[in-house]
Order: sequence, then structure tokens, then C-alpha cells
Amino acid sequence: MTEIVHARAVLLDMDGTLVDSTAVVERLWLAWAEPHGIEPERVLSVVHGRQGHQSMAILLPERDHEINLAENQMMLENEANDVGGVIAIAGAGALLAGLLPHPHAIVTSADVRLMSARMGAARLTVPELAVTAENVTRSKPDPEGFLRGAELLGVDPADCVVFEDSGAGIQAAHAAGMRVVGVGPHAATHSPEYHVTDLTAVAVVATDGGFELHID
Repeated sequence: MTEIVHARAVLLDMDGTLVDSTAVVERLWLAWAEPHGIEPERVLSVVHGRQGHQSMAILLPERDHEINLAENQMMLENEANDVGGVIAIAGAGALLAGLLPHPHAIVTSADVRLMSARMGAARLTVPELAVTAENVTRSKPDPEGFLRGAELLGVDPADCVVFEDSGAGIQAAHAAGMRVVGVGPHAATHSPEYHVTDLTAVAVVATDGGFELHID
């Protein structure tokens, strides 16, 4: 049964939502964690959806945060230079094309360089508006990024729909007062209002007042 979602704007996470970068994220983060003796399961439960320095602070809570900030810059460079295996989530291109006439933005924990590298590797067009690591002071699950996106689009947060895959991202969207379309197999466990396996289940339908999302 098709669900019809009314919205004035859409905010899109990138990793796990528009692009599948799981292989490279896990490869680089497990390599980072190994010298610290952190169990892989612990690493993978933390890093998705967060900025790198915040993940490091959670995983190494006693360490000087200046070290985290410096190592995060190296991690971002390594991630931008390693796009092997990065592909588009099914339906991402069609969704972005459907949203072109309507208010929408990416809200990602990546910086501009990493966002551009991964979107390029996945052959996806970056929306005109993007909120990246450079534009916020607090990472997901803090709602700052999503609230910033709504502000830049000039849309009330309650009228925004967020596409997210991670627990941190879904928590951030809910804290911003936004509805969530959870994307992928793990999103459903974090209580999004709607859930899809991939983006082929979503269509953007223009209306007299703007647009609707039709979710199968």
C-alpha cells in the first residue's frame, strides 16, 4: 500500500542513504582502531552517521580531543582518496532528479571534499545546497545540521522530511522535530516514521502546492 507523505522540503543524509560507502568506511575505521585494541563490533556500532572526531572521542574517551581533531583530518583525507567500492544506493539518482524543482539539501557528517568524492564516485549530482562538517559545530545525533538545512531552505522543521540510515542520524532528525524515512536494513530498528529497503520505493510527485513523497 502506497503511503503519501506531505512535505515542503527534503533533507538527505549521504553515506548509507544516497551512496553505499560501507566497505571503505569499515575498512579505514577498523585499520584506525586496531592499534588501539578496540573490538571491531564496538567500532562499527559507533562510527556510522557521526563525524570522525566525535566517534574517536566515544571510542577513546580519555584521549586529548586535539588529537582526535588532527586524526580526523587525516581520516577525511584518506576517505576522500579511497572511493573503491563506493556506489549509489538503488534509486538515488531518480530521487535526486525528482527533487530538483523542489527545496532539498544534503546534510552530511562528511566535509565538502569527501562528499564530492563519494557523490562523484557514485555518479550522483550534488544538490545545490549542502550542509557539511564545515557548517556545524556539533555532529549527529545533535540536530544542528538538520536545523541548519531547514533554515537555509526557509522551511519550518516540521515541514521537512529526512532520509537517513543511521541511528545517530535518525535521532538527530527527530530531535529537530522532523519526520524520517529510514533507508536500508538497519534503519527500521531506530523508529523512523517510514521505512524503505532502498530508494526505488520512493517517488516525488508534483502537486499544485509543491510536492508529495509516495512510498511503496
